[in-house]
Amino acid sequence: MSVSASAENLSTDTQSCDGGSMCLELALEGERLCKAGDCRAGVAFFQAAIQAGTDDLRTLSAIYSQLGNAYFYLGDYNKAMQYHKHDLTLARTINDKLGEAKASGNLGNTLKVMGKFAEAIQCCKRHLEISRCLGDKLSEGRALYNLGNVYHAQGKHLGRVGQNDPGHFPQEVRECLMQAVTYYEENLELMRSLGDRQAMGRACGNLGNTCYLLGDFTRAIRYHTERLTIAREVGDKAAERRANSNLGNSHIFLGQFENAAEHYKRTLALAEELGDAAVEAQACYSLGNTYTLLREYRVAEEYHARHLAAARKLQDRVGEGRACWSLGNAHAALGNHEKALYYAKEHYSISKELGDVLGVATAQMNIGDLCKVLGMPNEIETLEQASAAAAASAEEGAAQTPFNALRVRRQSMEQLSLIQLTPDKKKEARKGAGEGEGDEGAEGEDEACQLKERKKPPRKPMARAESEDLHTESFFELLSRCQSGRMDEQRAVLNCKEGRVRSKAGKLLRSASSSDKNVSAAWSVALQTPVVRSPFRAPDMRSPELTEPVRPSEEMLNMITDMQSERMDSQRAELRPLPKKPHKLAKGASLPGLRPQRTTCTKPEEDFLEMIARFQGSRLEDQRTELPSLKPERRPKTLPDDDFFNQLMRAQSGRMEDQRATIPVKDNRANKGDSNSKK
Repeated sequence: MSVSASAENLSTDTQSCDGGSMCLELALEGERLCKAGDCRAGVAFFQAAIQAGTDDLRTLSAIYSQLGNAYFYLGDYNKAMQYHKHDLTLARTINDKLGEAKASGNLGNTLKVMGKFAEAIQCCKRHLEISRCLGDKLSEGRALYNLGNVYHAQGKHLGRVGQNDPGHFPQEVRECLMQAVTYYEENLELMRSLGDRQAMGRACGNLGNTCYLLGDFTRAIRYHTERLTIAREVGDKAAERRANSNLGNSHIFLGQFENAAEHYKRTLALAEELGDAAVEAQACYSLGNTYTLLREYRVAEEYHARHLAAARKLQDRVGEGRACWSLGNAHAALGNHEKALYYAKEHYSISKELGDVLGVATAQMNIGDLCKVLGMPNEIETLEQASAAAAASAEEGAAQTPFNALRVRRQSMEQLSLIQLTPDKKKEARKGAGEGEGDEGAEGEDEACQLKERKKPPRKPMARAESEDLHTESFFELLSRCQSGRMDEQRAVLNCKEGRVRSKAGKLLRSASSSDKNVSAAWSVALQTPVVRSPFRAPDMRSPELTEPVRPSEEMLNMITDMQSERMDSQRAELRPLPKKPHKLAKGASLPGLRPQRTTCTKPEEDFLEMIARFQGSRLEDQRTELPSLKPERRPKTLPDDDFFNQLMRAQSGRMEDQRATIPVKDNRANKGDSNSKK
């Protein structure tokens, strides 16, 4: 829905003089800017109109629709989907069936571009259903066209997995494409009944492309021919150029190379007329390959040279490498082996720069063949051998790196025995130091140490293990003796209320443990202590508390529960009820740009849910994670989307290899020697 149409249906009493009229004026200016092609400025005016606000839902729905379309053309599909959803919500709120159909169609197109094909199909089917209920033929035709586009895009998306030629796609892809053909044919018949020639041309073009992917090239030629006729009638040069290019592709697969060359020449002329340099380069590439198939290598070399110049001008490295490869083949067929070797080396360097493994292998094979013909050494093989030797020497020298030296050093450190740092060892060290203080010098100390070492018997490995256990026990005893006072200072005093029998048991247990007396006294007191249950603890049916005595561990847990219950209650958070609101916002009042309208219906459950949504909304948004956006593949500018020549070379590569003949290599030196001997 357009804002201007909404303004015509708007009565003067529905808009106030302040905000409503300002919102409408800003929206009309934004629509004018979008029609002029300045969508970014139009978005700014639409956003200002939403900030101004309005009471008219139809005007707001039109603004949402225009904002969604503007964001769609700007490439911000997430915001486009958001505003199309707002438009759909408002259309359902005011029971506008036609507006709901249009919003569903716009939402389906946006979801299709985002790759959400299942949701897009649902929205487009809803658009088709509403249009048929209303009897709106134009809206029904748009819905059929959108459904065909969604199924066609889904089929192409699934067909990208692997290298599949037209007509050799999996069954899942073929089903999607057949479904697209069904909807396109229904759209074509409907547009013929309405007499809409431009819509008929669009349907014919899409039908031709879908039949081409299905491998039905004869049917594709029929639809593309009709598309070409309609484009010439309405004077659409761009559509005429596309139809000629598609006709050339279909004729190639049928083996009709002369017809294909004529259509490609017409495509080149229209591209020059329209000033499209990329399409002009694509046409030159197709013409060069077509004349190569016709074995007219001189003409093919001219078109490939034009393609190479255009690719260098547009900085298309992929197209430049493909042009060098084609030029090398053309010059080799013409007998210009020096030029062929030059272009083969260019192809090798570009493929290595782009990381094209198949291109590098193809270039190496071509260079090897041309070097044999010319009697020259293969420089590429020499460079590869040198790099392999350098890599091998680098691997051999890696054994003497500092990292390996550190690694050996660490293994030698692991073989050392650990030093016991126990208090007994420290005492022995101190005694040894005290005994040696009164000696005559350093020399005397060394002699005494040597005599002691000689008198000591050899150590046994098991004795060392026993000493380690003793030292460990003495270490823990020392730690307990030193830390006992600090641990007692950190104990918490249990302040029990008077009148409870459990406090006596706790005091007796605590005194028994601190004074290190017999534990049986505390056990006997605990046996005489009756059980006082915490109000927070449910009774356990498995423990017969009335017949069996309670152990001190269970009594201790009950006492801790009683002591900590007040602290737990103080840490509880109370749910404060919100003040009752006398009014509630109407449905759709949360949409931006809509002034709130009051109603008198209130429900406690809805208020509670709104409170949770308001408090937890920001937290939920903070925890959302966005999927990493895939980097779009860089498509070469000067190569056509359907590079059928690449597919043809891939399909015929095995057959061409079988037909290769070994080139006889002539040794110039041997020939000279034979001639001299004859003389």
